[in-house]
Amino acid sequence: MTDILNALVVFANFVLVPGGAYGAQLALGALGITLVYGVLRFSNFAHGDTMAFGAMVTVLVTWWMQGHGLSLGVLPTALLALPFGIAATALFVLATDRVVYRFYRRQRSAPVIFVIVSVGVMFIMNGVVRFIIGPDDQNFADGARFIVSARDFREMTGLDEGLAIKSTALLTLVVAIVVMAALFWFLQKTRMGKAMRAYADNEDLALLSGVNPDRVVMVAWILVAALATVAGVLYGLDKTFKPFTYFQLLLPMFAAAIVGGIGNPVGAILGGFVIAYSEVAVTYAYKRFLGHLLPESLAPESLVQLLGTEYKFAVSFIILVVVLLIRPTGILRGKTI
Repeated sequence: MTDILNALVVFANFVLVPGGAYGAQLALGALGITLVYGVLRFSNFAHGDTMAFGAMVTVLVTWWMQGHGLSLGVLPTALLALPFGIAATALFVLATDRVVYRFYRRQRSAPVIFVIVSVGVMFIMNGVVRFIIGPDDQNFADGARFIVSARDFREMTGLDEGLAIKSTALLTLVVAIVVMAALFWFLQKTRMGKAMRAYADNEDLALLSGVNPDRVVMVAWILVAALATVAGVLYGLDKTFKPFTYFQLLLPMFAAAIVGGIGNPVGAILGGFVIAYSEVAVTYAYKRFLGHLLPESLAPESLVQLLGTEYKFAVSFIILVVVLLIRPTGILRGKTI
């Protein structure tokens, strides 16, 4: 029985807990992609770098606060700086929409034109972020590092294996739940949220009903900026902030949105956790896990790893291809913002 408990602790330590935090981060990112697709009707390839921009502003404000002795004690100071990151990102994407996207929207350009334009915006945002903060890893996390450390867990339980729960992992899940709940409440209960859903469902009918398209677009971009900044900051706190990493996250976030059902917010959340746990489970080395479950004579000598961690994004790509071939509408079909 003890061996089984040790195996479960190992699995929770390296798959369940980190996969849950990563899934919440992907879900928030996929929600932003879904919102743009549902309301503005194009796939925003600049979303990953929007996350990087919001996280960058938050990092800079966090450093300023830390330098002036401002903190939240056991919680990261980045939570204090987060509203500034959201505000700056919202201004940036609104300016981008006014300067770039609005022209093509008034021309009623095809969605593929918006996709190409978003790629250009992506490169510009990527360059701006790298120019301001640099291309290297930047650490801005402070506060308590662990809620439960592996040593404390072993002392409490008497098991050989220790479960370490990072404070950033729990913070990610809590903040993600609050943000998702607030987004669904806004879309379902507020007048603007209902207007956005009507605009996404049938633009012409919504305009005939008196919906202001410019206001809908503005609110949509503000929500996208908030989701992107929160997701980017949570990922940076849990891992580290590096601009190019957010560009790489574009593939798993799009995979999450498509797997769940592009345009469906609930599907984006579901897809985020499907992609995250698939990546973590496939790239985890099961040697220690199986070592507790199997007799010593059958204990594996190799890592028992299906794919190296450097190939984790390939898992997202494979899942994406399979879903597009077998069920292109995703797990939850339909555009239901």
